[in-house]
Amino acid sequence: MFKIILIAVVVILVTIGLVKLVDKFIPSKFKPILIIVLWVVIGFLGYQTFMSVYEPIQFNKIKNKRYAQVITNLIDIRDAQLAHRQVTGKFADNFDNLVKFIDTAQFTITQRRDSTIIDLEATKRFGGVTTTKEIIVVDTLGFVPVKDSLFKTSTRYKTMMNVPVGQEGAKFELKAGILEQNEVKIPVFEAKVKKDIILFDQPRDLVIQENQVVSVDGVNGNALKVGSMDEVNTTGNWPKTYGAND
Repeated sequence: MFKIILIAVVVILVTIGLVKLVDKFIPSKFKPILIIVLWVVIGFLGYQTFMSVYEPIQFNKIKNKRYAQVITNLIDIRDAQLAHRQVTGKFADNFDNLVKFIDTAQFTITQRRDSTIIDLEATKRFGGVTTTKEIIVVDTLGFVPVKDSLFKTSTRYKTMMNVPVGQEGAKFELKAGILEQNEVKIPVFEAKVKKDIILFDQPRDLVIQENQVVSVDGVNGNALKVGSMDEVNTTGNWPKTYGAND
């Protein structure tokens, strides 16, 4: 960008020099038209220089604002999915089931405590000598609706599948499945939306640049997402400058 600005400034200075040369050496009858043309060129180059700086600044402001709104939804989706796994042992593979789960499911509140009981087998082995063993007892204390625990009185979970900014009517992609590691089957999920959808109405060249970002303080890749279908991971791919991603 600095190179573009430098070139534009040089061209403007050259054009101003040409205006002075025209004023000095060109016959009077041609001067008005040439001077007007040159000043139009100066104005155009000045505008292009301004926009080369202004457009990226505005783009970043819009991008950051939209990303923050999208991330809020992705966090809600992740929280709902983690609750779904806690209760059912797996992740939901579509939003209808996930919303229905939030509406109806309950967390079980438990309490773990140590206890001592008679070990019947050991007692028998030792000829009737009473032998005890330590165990952990899990008591069920009650139940709490998932909806109240995660969202309290808010109903935003019913619209969390909708991309809140960008292209109208867009929805997050949601996948879920099983990943096998070391012969252990582990539930995984992924929710994402392409940057092209979030920034659909922004300058195309800047969106293309954003899709190619590789940076510790940027959102790498061409999408905002949480979770992964390729590894055991429930974090988001955004930097912490946008908020907690795990």
